[in-house]
Amino acid sequence: MGYQVLLYYWFCQIDEPESFAQEHRVLCERLELKGRILVATEGINGSVSGTPEACMAYQTALLADDRFAGMEFKVEECEGHTFKGMHVRVRPEIITLGTPLSTPVQERTGIHLSPAEWRKKMNEDNVILLDGRNNYESTVGRFKGAVCPPVENFREFPAWLETHRDELAGKQILTYCTGGIRCEKLSTWMLENGFESVYQLHGGIVKYAQNPETEGEGFEGVNVVFDDRVVTSAGPKAEPLTRCRECGELCANYVNCANVLCNDRMIMCASCEVLTERCCSAACRTSESKREKGQKLRA
Repeated sequence: MGYQVLLYYWFCQIDEPESFAQEHRVLCERLELKGRILVATEGINGSVSGTPEACMAYQTALLADDRFAGMEFKVEECEGHTFKGMHVRVRPEIITLGTPLSTPVQERTGIHLSPAEWRKKMNEDNVILLDGRNNYESTVGRFKGAVCPPVENFREFPAWLETHRDELAGKQILTYCTGGIRCEKLSTWMLENGFESVYQLHGGIVKYAQNPETEGEGFEGVNVVFDDRVVTSAGPKAEPLTRCRECGELCANYVNCANVLCNDRMIMCASCEVLTERCCSAACRTSESKREKGQKLRA
């Protein structure tokens, strides 16, 4: 295909995130990468696309820094850049939980399970699979039988967990997310707040789908990603769980309403995108704030 997408994160101490971000942007631009990278005092979280040579040079440069020794990259093949530009931004957190942790994430997380271990574990008794993603992600894809909290953003998880503490008590809690970063911070919070027997899928759904032993077994639907692809297959047997809001055809195509003042996220097939001008209503179709034809937002 000619290009690759890298998905990665690492929790570590970055004392001067602003200066690090500036230097990192220069590296990415020199390698002609595109993507989105978040930097904070707690570490780095990013996804970039580029040629295989550029992606390899980028990985080599990061791993040469002692702060990132041991960092793993999820690598996927693609036909071209999956991002339109290059952004390196400094944030208070690389994944926003919004609740202080007394223990650094890198010092205490749930027990990591390899894809093969996860497949075996999720079939044991007294297990709850906990989807650590937002509800629009679990709507189009999830592990069979998983508990999918109806949260709009990651910051809502602590409150949801507190109100569901009784039904989780005494269970083996298996958490999963797209690439693993949300489970790192979520499991740290859970262990600090009295939850026991917390596990996490190492490498997330992405690695589970890629693993030749598991090939996405037990995962239904598609996986939401945070680049221009929007969703990807989570295994060779992946089939849509959702239907187009207009015609009812099985479909996992997420789009945003073309009216920027609405921006409603919806499932809509390619044919109905054309027929509706990618709008959720007649009012949005005639709105002066409608995006130009072909301009989309990511899910």
